[in-house]
Amino acid sequence: MARDLNASGIPLQPFYDGYTGKRTPPGTYPYTRGIRSDMYRGRHWTMRQYAGFATAAESNARYRYLLAQGTTGLSVAFDLPTQLGYDSDAPQSRGEVGKVGVAIDSIDDVETLFADIPLDAVTVSMTINSPASILLALVLAVARRRGLAFDKLGGTIQNDVLKEYVARGTYIFPPAPSMRLVTDVMAYCAQSVPNWNTISISGYHIREAGSTALQEIAFTLANAKAYLQAATRAGLSVDDVAPRISFFWNAHNDFFEEIAKFRAARTLWSEIVRDEFGSHDKRSQMLRFHTQTGGSTLTAQEPENNVVRVTLQALAAVLGGTQSLHTNGADEALGLPTADAARVALRTQQIIAYESGVTDVVDPLAGSYYVETLTDELTTRARELIAEIDAQGGAVDAIESGWMQDRIGDSSYRAQQEIERGAAVVVGVNKFADGGPVTQIPIQRIDATIERDQIERVRAVRAARDPARLDARLADVRAAAEGTANLVPCFIEAVDAGATVGEICNVLRAVFGQYVARERIA
Repeated sequence: MARDLNASGIPLQPFYDGYTGKRTPPGTYPYTRGIRSDMYRGRHWTMRQYAGFATAAESNARYRYLLAQGTTGLSVAFDLPTQLGYDSDAPQSRGEVGKVGVAIDSIDDVETLFADIPLDAVTVSMTINSPASILLALVLAVARRRGLAFDKLGGTIQNDVLKEYVARGTYIFPPAPSMRLVTDVMAYCAQSVPNWNTISISGYHIREAGSTALQEIAFTLANAKAYLQAATRAGLSVDDVAPRISFFWNAHNDFFEEIAKFRAARTLWSEIVRDEFGSHDKRSQMLRFHTQTGGSTLTAQEPENNVVRVTLQALAAVLGGTQSLHTNGADEALGLPTADAARVALRTQQIIAYESGVTDVVDPLAGSYYVETLTDELTTRARELIAEIDAQGGAVDAIESGWMQDRIGDSSYRAQQEIERGAAVVVGVNKFADGGPVTQIPIQRIDATIERDQIERVRAVRAARDPARLDARLADVRAAAEGTANLVPCFIEAVDAGATVGEICNVLRAVFGQYVARERIA
């Protein structure tokens, strides 16, 4: 895959080490230079385009299109009702069904979503948090119906509820039972689904909410520590769960800072897992991550400029050593990506991988005075910020007090002020704008009939179920929720009996309650 000579015939070493005494080689602790000694010389990152809209059938068609175009992994976007644990016919879902992702109510939808897609050959990532354990159960139940052994399945469930309280808002339950759901997934998968990443801890949404790169590192790793602490309190060994923890970072506009950010995050995670949690397994100490280019950096004005922004952000992610990458469509400031926009976004990754030459050498910017200094500065400052969070009692306390949210809000406000003053340039918006109307480009639109049809489907599912079997399985869910048993097996049996996402979440709401964010006075 990698070249031994460049186009001019110059020999290429696997990696270069001119930064004497400062860094260990790639693939060695603390993994600043990458988690594998050969990185992309051995294999490229997974090109995992995020997609999902309208119905399961339409999303399935998009997935099969992307796979035909060379995507190497799937990433599922869910609509807001699914993310919030409501069925499509719930009053709270009105007007939102299928709008920002695919509507999933029952196992029938998941069977359609992955029709003709081999779940034992294609890895699946699912961006879902509060009801993540239920969506995982749906996938496992479908795999069981297909006769697939769970140890043959590979994928990732985001399952990062803490950042919902911080940045995104699609929470359902209070923090304590939400953390229990996270650790139940960790424990179940450690035993039964060993190749599944049980949590993808997200800095992406923290950055989208307005944080700096420094805060993205510190707040995300502080959340990660809280998950490890919850896992150990639940009786799980750090080396049983940490190898299946992954991270999800934003690739923003400051090219060199983003590269340094990824390198600094790897360094800090290895220190945290080894020195604070006593890990002896090098797999636990390797920070593996997915990257998505920065949605908040895209503009509705002159949307074709977004192709350039995405290219630079994607290149920063690759130079920073990502394991998986999604590139945004040029039209995503206006709507969900069209098939053509998704194809160009995928081609951006493929051109970087196959034409640019950056995959020939591991960590090619190592030794750059600028990049190395940025890496050290971010590492030191993030370590100090994490210590500040620890002094408050950890991430959960910093979130419940509003401290973390306030810091992000302050950074977001400063960044917007700089744009409005013109101190931060957004090309085509506050500088070099031609003053004309917004460029008209094709936009993916969700037909209003989608919601009506989805409601009819979920009602048909309810009508076809065995009521006695359903009631028994939902009673099992309630009993497990009221006790201490792992909930994942109960979810698998419930969804196989036809229980919907909303019905299971309603049982959990009755036991756990619902989280209401406290108002804070500035």
